[in-house]
Amino acid sequence: MNLSIRTFDSLLDVPAAEWNNLVPDDNPFLRHEFLAGLEQYKCLDDHGWYPAHQLAWSDETLVGALPLYVKTNSIGEFVFDWSWAEAYEQAGRHYYPKLVSAVPFTPVTGPRCLVNQQTANRQDICNKIYNAARQFAEDTGVSGLHYLFPDEAECLQLAEDGLLKRKACQYFWFNHNYPDFGAFLQTLYSKKRRQLKKERRTLRDAGIKLEILHGNEITPRHWAIYHRFYTSTFYRKWGEPRFTLPFFESLSRTLPEATLLFMARYQNEYIAGAFAMKGSETLYGRHWGCSSQFKFLHFELCYYQTIDYCIQHGLKKLDAGVQGEHKISRGFVPVTTWSAHWIANEQFRHAIQNYLEREHQYIEDYMNDLSNHLAYKAV
Repeated sequence: MNLSIRTFDSLLDVPAAEWNNLVPDDNPFLRHEFLAGLEQYKCLDDHGWYPAHQLAWSDETLVGALPLYVKTNSIGEFVFDWSWAEAYEQAGRHYYPKLVSAVPFTPVTGPRCLVNQQTANRQDICNKIYNAARQFAEDTGVSGLHYLFPDEAECLQLAEDGLLKRKACQYFWFNHNYPDFGAFLQTLYSKKRRQLKKERRTLRDAGIKLEILHGNEITPRHWAIYHRFYTSTFYRKWGEPRFTLPFFESLSRTLPEATLLFMARYQNEYIAGAFAMKGSETLYGRHWGCSSQFKFLHFELCYYQTIDYCIQHGLKKLDAGVQGEHKISRGFVPVTTWSAHWIANEQFRHAIQNYLEREHQYIEDYMNDLSNHLAYKAV
């Protein structure tokens, strides 16, 4: 197959239907509506993400794509390389700009190279796109090319091409065909089960009311209230919020079937909200915020409500975001995530490789230790 691979600095120039034909059903963050929405509604502005997407065409048909960004910082990536950047700077070199294939501000595992699953020569197309991305990196003189949160098979494929593998850990909840939330609780140690019941009862006794809104039920008023909660969390902890109010509002129009808000009321006023998206098998809990502090409210909205939603709707797993060892005592388990890295400078490549080998063993030991402290009763 003869391919023409071109660099696009905006997905707004790519037909949505053609792009979405490449995207798997279980990852709404890769859909055109989400990625192009980030550009259209100014979520990338002033945050160091500059689109340089690699698109592969056969004649006039889009057959493959790689979401790719020129990065001038490491903000919003969740694969932390600040120490690498510091070492580069200390050596008198420039770590930025670099190239990153990822979903901005979204640490969700999924394919980076997008090719329709039914395509017979899928791997050949991916290989040509990977090569084009490497050539683009060399031509632009960036310090490296980084694939963040690919699935394991893709990471191994990239490693065969000489990229460095990096292992990390997140925490997922898995649905073992529970008929209801109570059946899930019965699989936990009694101490953990009592704690979860206590936390949920505390909020009920306080008069907290909960509701779940799907995309087509979320009004501009709901989004405005939730956006205040969301931005307040960033201002308290991380600085500048990433997602704009018009971007959130757009999801109700463009991805209503994938968009959810979990909201909490107290005395008839909304006091907290959590944003989530869903694919065909997975619920992805993303951001939360509140205007009033109630003990256990975060756990209820971000974990127990989302777990219950997975059970009721037959979803296989819950990805509640990065970090948070406290998830282990609430029924989550450690899972491996990956990234793959091409480093232009050979000397630094070897140094980073040595670092990653040591880090890999630490992550293995850490995950093994966590597995000894799960909330589930021994079978």
